[in-house]
Amino acid sequence: MTLDDATLEAPLAVPTMLQPAERRLYLWLARDWAQGAGAIVDLGCFVGGSTALLAEGVRQAGRDGLIHAYDAFQISEELKERYLYAHGVDSFEGEDMLPIARELLEPWGDMVALHPGRIETHEWTGGPIEILALDASKTAETMDQMAAIFFPHLIPGRSVIVQQDFLHWKQPWVAVQMARMPDHFRPLARAPRDSVAFLCTAEVDAAALEAGRCAGLSDAEMRADLTALRKRMRGLGVGKLLRELDEAVALNPGRRGAAGMTVRPAGSER
Repeated sequence: MTLDDATLEAPLAVPTMLQPAERRLYLWLARDWAQGAGAIVDLGCFVGGSTALLAEGVRQAGRDGLIHAYDAFQISEELKERYLYAHGVDSFEGEDMLPIARELLEPWGDMVALHPGRIETHEWTGGPIEILALDASKTAETMDQMAAIFFPHLIPGRSVIVQQDFLHWKQPWVAVQMARMPDHFRPLARAPRDSVAFLCTAEVDAAALEAGRCAGLSDAEMRADLTALRKRMRGLGVGKLLRELDEAVALNPGRRGAAGMTVRPAGSER
């Protein structure tokens, strides 16, 4: 099966912040990588664009399966204008976009389960997870909490985790977390601009979670981890962007939330 524009037509009707290569990665993982060995979980689905791609991948593969999509489902007026109204969504009052997400995801019917609220307050009781997509690590603390909830359910040798903001300068702790668990996650591929997919290679136990914690790290510790990660990820063409993450830590000392990362590295594209 191919991944041409016709393959993506249905899910692209749902607004998303994903870039074209990232969209193809999501659909390919759900359609061609996943075998039904575990659940597919989408953390930080916005209004459902990534969820639609995952659900469409499962549908095209002819498998049964439920996509679990998590988000606060709250949106500002600025983001409504930029990402919803500009893509044909009718204007609406208030910040709650859960009804809009349900409407946009209706083509996939009962293939999707939406979980509203702060992700780090949820529990996971759905068994093994085969694909875990993350676009919700906006602070180091909540990222650590989400890892503790979901990572222990990954299947060694089978599960893929997509860190959508891995190379975004405002969230350097994402890359640091992966750097601190080298025996548990092996980089597989990059989908420009910021997404990197990893294969889970070992069970993520309590010791691994503790090693991967980032909220309490010093700037020096984070920068050392990023330096080590550049060596580990040679061949994926991400050296320049990892250096941007290092520079971002230096320019924003002590900051562990995306909203507080206000000084942009020189030359950063966004």
